[in-house]
Amino acid sequence: MDQPTCVIFNPAAKGGKAERLREQLAALGEGVVVRETAGPGDATELAACAVGQGFRTVVAAGGDGTVNEVVNGLAGAPVDLGVLPVGTVNVFALDLGIPIDMQKAWDVIRTGRVRHVDLAKANEHYWVQMAGVGFDAQIVEETDAEARKNLGPLSYVLTAALVAGRVPPRLTITAGSETQIEGCFVLLGNGRYYGGPYEIFRGGRLDDGLLDVYVFQRMSHFDVLRYINGVIFGDHDRLPDVKVLRARRVTVECAERVPVEVDGELQGYAPVTFTVEGARLRVLAPPVD
Repeated sequence: MDQPTCVIFNPAAKGGKAERLREQLAALGEGVVVRETAGPGDATELAACAVGQGFRTVVAAGGDGTVNEVVNGLAGAPVDLGVLPVGTVNVFALDLGIPIDMQKAWDVIRTGRVRHVDLAKANEHYWVQMAGVGFDAQIVEETDAEARKNLGPLSYVLTAALVAGRVPPRLTITAGSETQIEGCFVLLGNGRYYGGPYEIFRGGRLDDGLLDVYVFQRMSHFDVLRYINGVIFGDHDRLPDVKVLRARRVTVECAERVPVEVDGELQGYAPVTFTVEGARLRVLAPPVD
């Protein structure tokens, strides 16, 4: 890799470890320009600026939210995306087989091996790994930053318990042009993993041109625990009240105000149309086995 590279770094991604990460990024080598985000949306602006300045490689250094913002700044431009998974969670890097160790991940970027992966959209907003309507998005919306800081993953568990105790919304899901079913919440995957090392979308691939859609038709405390148990034992997709679809276009509608999340970040409310563009994103990643 002999061309200048722009690294977009989210210093909030590792909290108190940010200074050490700054030093590591500064030592990556000549031709590396590091730009830090100061708040939500900054990574999108910085990525768009990098494209305008002629950078051919733009690296997202952070978690899934940072990757999502950078991808939206690239907006399908003929630029290579690199990923340094230094954030709390980076499921996209996991699915691509990118090492969690920064130096090893940087070595992957330096080799310049491009993998063409699918680029998904929720209405007009790009996403790369996972999305949801209803339950998980409600948890994202209602878990505030202070709770996440003080309680970590437990904050999401507590919010989930509250959300699961409510009367669930009734969603109408249309996949393709014909298939229409109802459910309480929906998870969509561009790849295999969701929320961490959990292979929710078994058989999903980042380059198959399709979205994997799981429609959950119940949402009580008992049902949520049953679904989680199914994920643990690998049979959630065989439960009678979990409907599995695969499509290039999926629309989710509801009469209520139901939130939507993409790559772990809140992204508006239903109705929402999900689409996927095959092999649209150029990612520097290890070769597929």
